[in-house]
Amino acid sequence: MTVPILVAIFAVVALILFVRASRAFFWESYARGTLDVLLGIILILGAITAALLGMALNSYERVTDDQHVANVEIEKKGDLFNVMLTYPGAKFQAFEMRGDDWQIDARVLKWKGIAYLMGFDTIYRLDRIGGRYRSVEDEKTKPRTVYALNPPDRFDVWELARNAMEWLPGVDAAYGSSNYLPMVAGGTYEVRIAPAGLVTRPTNEIAKKAIAGWK
Repeated sequence: MTVPILVAIFAVVALILFVRASRAFFWESYARGTLDVLLGIILILGAITAALLGMALNSYERVTDDQHVANVEIEKKGDLFNVMLTYPGAKFQAFEMRGDDWQIDARVLKWKGIAYLMGFDTIYRLDRIGGRYRSVEDEKTKPRTVYALNPPDRFDVWELARNAMEWLPGVDAAYGSSNYLPMVAGGTYEVRIAPAGLVTRPTNEIAKKAIAGWK
């Protein structure tokens, strides 16, 4: 069951309750009508919450067993690196970075119980990309370059799920997944995701040699 269907069900049942309440006020009892109105208001609030949830999850992608997320290509640009991400559907982003490695982070949401039975699959959204220094001292003192890969959510369902996992029904896990690999001129990589999180692999000899000599 998808979120729009859930919203529609809540709205229809609320409408039925409001119609039944109006009849109760005229023909039966105020107590019965008041109860139906209260139940209807609860369902309307549920529909609004489900709609907000649907809008927040719209920026997430469904996770299958193992799927392609993006290709990464790195070029040298003076003192910086130009890191280019190409997504399925030819969407493209490019970022200027500093550092020894490049790092990509994702948010992952897994569902259980009634949420899983309603059709909520494990979903993910790429969160940020940035440069990373291997030396802790360099991390403290050298310029950092970090970029968001998606605009911030007005209703941050991942942050809500992470902070309220113990009492929020249906949430199995809300966690971050991160990979970092050498930032080398001419290197290319493939980013994939599975239910366990991100997996990044080199796709040309330059990147493979960089990883082989990684210390």
